Amino acid sequence: MSRFQPEDLSAAEIARQQELYGPFTQAVRELVDATLRTTLEGDVIGEAQAQVEAVTARLREQQIEGAYGVHYSHEGRGRAWGNAVIGLRNAIAPPLSITTDADQRAVADFHLGAVYEGPPGLVHGGVVSLVLDQILGHAVGASGRPGMTGTLTIVYRQGTPLGGLRAEAWIDRSAGVKTFAKGHIIGPDGVTAEAEGVFVLPRWARSLTDAPDIGN
Repeated sequence: MSRFQPEDLSAAEIARQQELYGPFTQAVRELVDATLRTTLEGDVIGEAQAQVEAVTARLREQQIEGAYGVHYSHEGRGRAWGNAVIGLRNAIAPPLSITTDADQRAVADFHLGAVYEGPPGLVHGGVVSLVLDQILGHAVGASGRPGMTGTLTIVYRQGTPLGGLRAEAWIDRSAGVKTFAKGHIIGPDGVTAEAEGVFVLPRWARSLTDAPDIGN
């Protein structure tokens, strides 16, 4: 079943939901961080567990089935609020807010805290990959040639420290149904990881785009 869900919501209604669910999801992120780093013990933890279980049961009373999917308007604007990297309603997501700069690069300044740790004090390598896949895909989509990840090659130059980071991605070239993108993550001491990806235009989109090949 396709998880691309058409919807007919007004801009005002989408803004209302964003104002409602955005802070709620952020509160859950704070809860996850607090759960990891608390040093409380005994009855306090038991009481907190009971409260969390009660809230979870309340929220389960009315929910969608399965994944959130991508909701899109008749104009083609999509809301990937369930996305694991950028999702407004996904407490797992950091989340990244990705923009396009004057050089047509996808750019995101973001923060990864303790819950994303792999080696002590460093971001888990799988999370680094997750972020790079997302920002390369964003650059590809912004070029007018949406693509699904075909291959993703990452070179880890140094450990990526927890804390404030920057991700950048850009189109290297395109040919036929393939778009080739590059990107990296930058920490306080320079580039920590570099990525190259091949993104394949889905069959359903091949008749909808006439974007020319780029580069070599």
